[in-house]
Parts: sequence; structure tokens; C-alpha cells
Amino acid sequence: MKKGILAIVLVMAGWLGYIFIGGDDDYKIVNIPVSVSRIVCFGDSLTAGVGASKGRDYPARLAEMTGIEVINSGVPGDTTADGLARLQHDVLDLEPSVVLITLGGNDLRKRVDIVTVEAHLTSIVEEIQGTGAMVVLGGLQIPLYGREFSTMYESVARKTGAVLIPNIFKGIFSDRNLMSDSIHPNDGGYEIMTGYFYEALQPYLDFGGEF
Repeated sequence: MKKGILAIVLVMAGWLGYIFIGGDDDYKIVNIPVSVSRIVCFGDSLTAGVGASKGRDYPARLAEMTGIEVINSGVPGDTTADGLARLQHDVLDLEPSVVLITLGGNDLRKRVDIVTVEAHLTSIVEEIQGTGAMVVLGGLQIPLYGREFSTMYESVARKTGAVLIPNIFKGIFSDRNLMSDSIHPNDGGYEIMTGYFYEALQPYLDFGGEF
């Protein structure tokens, strides 16, 4: 009975195009889909799966867990400017229902101005949302380095109505057993990261089970 009521609520929210999320500072999630036929994972080496064995990158694992078509549009080394330049061909033309984004790490590494990064990332999210797709934004929190970036991800999410994962590196970056090198996770690390994306999607999509 409760599951049926929840399904009705989510369908109604999809018609409205948003839903409130919990917390003291609620904001609206834009474009919650009634159904999902395709997910595009868009980003840099963390999306491409550098450091993972074949088929163990997070998009491949997410496809296994959800049973939904998941396309990996990750390009190692991409900055937010690079992502914006290839957005049409690698995301919008694929007509996804949901887009998961991991971008910003290379901007941080190259010391791109934070205002520029936020502008690029906001444009990417808003262009995707303009097609009717829901966006999940994967943030980064790297200890003692780039603290302002974590605040930037939250700002973009609240401004655009994207679902936010505050830190896709949580519990991974500081554990050498979960990293293939100083930047990229290994299979175990990507498995944890996959769980973060799955859990972020679960309140909005019905996968018929729990992770």
C-alpha cells in the first residue's frame, strides 16, 4: 500500500517537474522522470573508469544494478570547458532521461578560476535540464585542497535543482586500498562510488529493490 502511494507521489512530482528534498534548506529537484529508458554518465576519467578493470567502471556497474541502459560518456582529462564543448554530441543527442555528472577535478588540478568553473558547470546542468532530463551532480571534497570547490557544487545544485552527491570520493580517496593511483579509484573504490550514485537515484526512480 505504502509503495503504491509513493509511486503515485513520484508520478505527480514528475508531472510537476520537481520535488522537494529533505533538510532544513529544502530545494526543488528539476525534471524527475516518470520512467527512465536511458542514463548518460558524463564526465572525466572518474566516469571513463581510469583505474578500473574492464567492465568495473561505475557506469557499467550501475547498468548491472539497475537494469537500465547506461551510456559512458567519460573522457579522461576533461575540464568543465571541455565538457561544455562536447555536451551536444555526447549527451543531448543521446536523449537521456537522467544524466550523472563528474566534472571539476581537472579544473581544480589546473587551477581554473572557481567562478569560471561554476559558470561552466551551471551551463552544462541547465542545458541538460532544458531537454527534460534530471541531473545528478557528483561533487568532490578533497582534504586540505580545493575546499571552495565543495561549496561550489552545492551552489550549482541549489541554483539549478540538480540532485547532489556532496562527495563521490567519500571513504575512498583517503584509503590506499581503494585507489589505483593518487587520483583514481580501483575496482573496490568504483564499487563504492557506484553505490553513491545508486543511492542518489533511488528516491526518484523505482529499481524494485534496495542496494
